[in-house]
Amino acid sequence: MTRNDILQRVVDAAFVAFDQYAHDLRARRSVMQILANLETPGTERQGEGKRLPVCKQYLEGVLHVDVRLTSLRSLAASFKALEPMLEWKWRSTYDNTASENFLLSHANTMIVGPGGLEDRRDVWLGATLMAPKVRYPDHEHAPEETYLVLSEGEFQQGDSGWFSPGIGGSFYNPPGIKHAMRSGERPLFALWALLPDQPRH
Repeated sequence: MTRNDILQRVVDAAFVAFDQYAHDLRARRSVMQILANLETPGTERQGEGKRLPVCKQYLEGVLHVDVRLTSLRSLAASFKALEPMLEWKWRSTYDNTASENFLLSHANTMIVGPGGLEDRRDVWLGATLMAPKVRYPDHEHAPEETYLVLSEGEFQQGDSGWFSPGIGGSFYNPPGIKHAMRSGERPLFALWALLPDQPRH
């Protein structure tokens, strides 16, 4: 089984960028395991991609990453080439921690993982786009998660206050921790890599 060349370029570019910007040792261990899992391609979904209105309005702009950040620029360029194949979706469940404009002002896509362009269960690699002034709801999940942020925006995890990783910022979410994100005056765009079903340390 082989992987689509465009998808392989995104996988390669993503992990060059994660390697450069993910400094937390837990994140690095998680990312290295995800990369090892991805050495074996999964089943590619057939059919066309699907864009949501927020993508049409904001995606082009957030993919213009500062030219000094070479690995992020390469990642953004490869993602842009792959994006027409991706299926963007709204989060189907959310609570009152989300902003009132949340539903139509965000989009998630699974690049590799359950229901993704490459459908598999051992890796989740995806992206989130949010219009300006949107708050994503508090949520949690069993898999540990590493974020790579390609825009301005703020994040929260556990009992922390809001923090701004900045473009190229990366941080680690332990399994089961409550977390959220919000955009400011500009759109927010971030990649996330999750490693399901790992033994607890």
